[in-house]
Amino acid sequence: MTAALDLTADPVDLARALVDIPSPSRAEAAIAGAVHAALEKVVAGFTGPAAGRTELIRDGDRVLARTTRGLPTRVVLAGHLDTVPVADNVPSSITGEGEDLVLHGCGAVDMKSGDAVFLHLFATLADSAGLAHDLTLVLYDCEEIEATANGLGFLERSHLDWLRGDVAILGEPTGGLIEAGCQGTLRLRIHTRGTRAHSARSWLGDNAVHRLAPLLAALESYEPRSVDIDGCVYREGLQAVRMSAGVAGNTVPDEAWLDVNFRFAPDRDPDAALTHALEALGLTRPDRIPTGEDPPNEPGVYWELTDMSPGALPGLAAPAAADLVRAAGGRVRAKYGWTDVSRFAALGIPAVNLGPGDPGLAHTREEHCPATQITAVAGMLRAYLTASD
Repeated sequence: MTAALDLTADPVDLARALVDIPSPSRAEAAIAGAVHAALEKVVAGFTGPAAGRTELIRDGDRVLARTTRGLPTRVVLAGHLDTVPVADNVPSSITGEGEDLVLHGCGAVDMKSGDAVFLHLFATLADSAGLAHDLTLVLYDCEEIEATANGLGFLERSHLDWLRGDVAILGEPTGGLIEAGCQGTLRLRIHTRGTRAHSARSWLGDNAVHRLAPLLAALESYEPRSVDIDGCVYREGLQAVRMSAGVAGNTVPDEAWLDVNFRFAPDRDPDAALTHALEALGLTRPDRIPTGEDPPNEPGVYWELTDMSPGALPGLAAPAAADLVRAAGGRVRAKYGWTDVSRFAALGIPAVNLGPGDPGLAHTREEHCPATQITAVAGMLRAYLTASD
């Protein structure tokens, strides 16, 4: 049985408790249940301005809470409860002590330390007279897998009103800095078709792998663009990420495929990004394979779009976002990678990434987060959420 969570405890201790509940994507029921039960206890204990003015719901493995105190602005605190598969790094462990204390474990970086900060702030500020913004807490499932399974996308369809706010903060790991906007991402699967033959009589075949050579050469020579948007520099990347071919060690392969991932700056819309990727690879739109169909059997090169998520512009000019930047001491940089800030941006809601942990350690066996970062992010956000004009 999962131990009860104390949301008012030190957020470092809360982060450790969250890490100790395994929650790989599609297996978040235990952690969602523990979070919901803990929030129920907190909300039931409100006796101040949030008493009777706080809503809490659980929808599947998604948990949402919000205050309705009539404050002039609303801040959305959003984080995903899932992690990548555990890699012998749960339960958590602690090294060091005092200011050198470090939390180790799956999700310590991505992003249970951020979740702990948000839960702690909601539990300790929602009923406080000093709160300057109404709060919405959104904790959801399946962020680490395909976009169609993303719990935040589900909430867009089922509880859109819960996502509305003046600014949204995603607790993704940023080392305690604000990472603005995010890159877009698309994936292409490029199929090549040839003719199978015995490798001793290779002239009778047409090698599908060799048909990939021009594509690999184009990727090798590709020069990525860097673009400055509102003082945030986004660097693009076009990379081969996976491939497969061959049936035996003595056979010319008649089928091969290559996956290519394009991470694009948020000044490109999805169609412009797709056009650029196709041009860089020397592919043409008529060779596209319709979704759900197999590539033709005739020799040639064909492609399909297997994933597309738009980027998000920084959006730092919005008043609530500008206040957050000031609270963070003006420390802002571009977000490399795609995050759910894109979903909020598409709804017209300014959003930033801000959380403890080194994003370079996300998804690794060595995930670890200094306790000082968890404490610092909690303190900075507490100051922002309680500041008044």
